[in-house]
Amino acid sequence: SIRRSARVSMWWKCWMASCSALIAIGFNVLAFGAYVALFRGVLGGTRDDEVHRRLDLRASYQITMAGLAATRIFSAAGAGGLVLTYWALRKAGMPRRRAACRMVAFLVLTYMVYTAALVIFGVLLRTGVLPGTSPLAGTVVPAAISGGLIVLFLMIALIPQDFERRIQHYVAGYRRGRYLRRIAKGPVTLATGVRTALAYVRHPRRGLLAIGGAIGFWAANIGVLWASFEAFGGDVPFGVLVQGFFLGMAANLIPSPAGGVGAVDAGMIGAFAIFGIDDSIVFPAVLTYRVIAFWLPIPPGIVAFLQLRGTVTAWERERGQPPAASRATLQKVKS
Repeated sequence: SIRRSARVSMWWKCWMASCSALIAIGFNVLAFGAYVALFRGVLGGTRDDEVHRRLDLRASYQITMAGLAATRIFSAAGAGGLVLTYWALRKAGMPRRRAACRMVAFLVLTYMVYTAALVIFGVLLRTGVLPGTSPLAGTVVPAAISGGLIVLFLMIALIPQDFERRIQHYVAGYRRGRYLRRIAKGPVTLATGVRTALAYVRHPRRGLLAIGGAIGFWAANIGVLWASFEAFGGDVPFGVLVQGFFLGMAANLIPSPAGGVGAVDAGMIGAFAIFGIDDSIVFPAVLTYRVIAFWLPIPPGIVAFLQLRGTVTAWERERGQPPAASRATLQKVKS
């Protein structure tokens, strides 16, 4: 009877682990959907023009999934995905300045949720509103740094829109004035993108898709991590789960040619170790999360990239431009 009860217990644990893994995969699918909504809401824009028409739901899916796969190749805060996204926007016919501003708004809106969550949950844990351990290094420090970043971006938004014109006025006659005017384009583009992101926050009805997508993306990822902990019997308090997730994801900022493999894993394990969560649960839970959230999107991302190339070719034909391969052949012939 003891062996039978042990066997039943083992089967029950396997069953619960399998169910938790399926739930985690379901949350991962929701994260993909939210990310597509965020892309469509911000980068698709609200103008009723050809670019908006080209960046429909199908194209938004292809760009976001291909971008996620590219991010796995180079993981400095998603640099690989940013390059691919910018390339796709330009191929869709979006002007250079507009594409840059929209991408800044996309990033600011995404990481605004990230930094705000570190501040809110850090304060709630430290003040005892949410249950769970509240070490200084896991609550106050990240909340203070995130609060400083939020203030910094609010200050960037104060850069005047006519900053380039003012620079041109002050450097008139200066032989290196044109270089200063070019440098001034960077702060202006950044400030315009920040103001665009803030406009979505100030007008939630207009930016419902973008804001909902940003919140949904992070919430679904936390859901994947929660299900991963549940698969191994981990009962992590909600506040600790959220704070540990965002604190560990900060390791994604470290440039890595291997897509953050090892860095994010160690960052998350270290974050939950700060909160005193048992290592025997943290290790398998974090590794399970990384398998589902990191490796799972790669195959559909590669397929989406191949589909995106066909979509881009159709855009080029529509705009009367020869495909990239044809342009390369023409250049060889001319040379």
